[in-house]
Amino acid sequence: MNGDFQFLHPDFLFLLALLPVLAIWKARWGQPVAVKIPSTGDAESIGAKPRSKIGGFMLLLSLLGLGLLITAFARPRLGKGSSEIESSGIDIVLTLDVSGSMEALDFKLQGKPANRLEVVKNVVDKFVGQRPNDKLGMVAFAGRPYLVSPLTMDHEWLQKRLKEVKLHQIEDGTAIGSAIASSVDHLRDSQAKSRIVIMLTDGVNNAGAANPLTTAEAAKALGIKIYTVGAGTQGEAPFPTQDMFGQRQMQMVKVEIDDKMLTEIANATGGQYFRATDTDSLTRIYEEINKLETTTRKLKKYQQYEELYLWFLVPGLLILLAELVLSQTRFRRLP
Repeated sequence: MNGDFQFLHPDFLFLLALLPVLAIWKARWGQPVAVKIPSTGDAESIGAKPRSKIGGFMLLLSLLGLGLLITAFARPRLGKGSSEIESSGIDIVLTLDVSGSMEALDFKLQGKPANRLEVVKNVVDKFVGQRPNDKLGMVAFAGRPYLVSPLTMDHEWLQKRLKEVKLHQIEDGTAIGSAIASSVDHLRDSQAKSRIVIMLTDGVNNAGAANPLTTAEAAKALGIKIYTVGAGTQGEAPFPTQDMFGQRQMQMVKVEIDDKMLTEIANATGGQYFRATDTDSLTRIYEEINKLETTTRKLKKYQQYEELYLWFLVPGLLILLAELVLSQTRFRRLP
């Protein structure tokens, strides 16, 4: 049969080595073995025999049952076939600004004003759906970066984690250098042919100890490419505020994005800088990055297994049950 036979928990098999020890112990120091005693005369005639063939048979049953149970616990299984899956050989960390300025309402979602973060999450969610063959991870940052998701092929889980990203979860600020350093660190041990950071921000580096251009040089040294995206309208953007009575109001706030620095970061690593001033342009940017980074290769991987543990578990339990019944009835031991 063509297939990949394996034990899911092979460490249990080491317990099989204890069975000979148990057999020797039972043979030398165990209780007198079970014998069938139809009459007291028969008992007297065998009084000089400390062991019997029946006792040896009962011991063999116990060891066989235990051996089968141990094998079942090791979870034997057989690969029922292989399937070819495509893998891009590209690992991507999506780095998102969640600072307070991302609350500005200069983008639209489904035709209605929406804050920048909600629009970015919507666009990034679609981007994730377009990269089924990539390992994707996610870092969010404001005054400091934090890991939303490590690199994973489980994109449904990553998209769920993306939905949970919110504003005001950590101290405010825009730590671009620290965000790049964190993103690069999560790609450091990746063995992918291509490693990429896509970093979106709407501000100027004003927090964190890491210098953005220095961390970009470190990324270049490691062969990691950075695409930078500046998100926000030119000039001013409407920003929600509350007056002294707690009423929500809109206030126009000056938009500051360090286009020069973001361009230098991208150029230093072989990436590109993009500027998104509305939802449509942001969508086009991620679509363009998606087209720029496309390559596939095929890997062969066993994906379906036939579990075989029941073939050992059931006989093992039946044998031990039979040994227990026989030892208490037909081959019951002498007091």
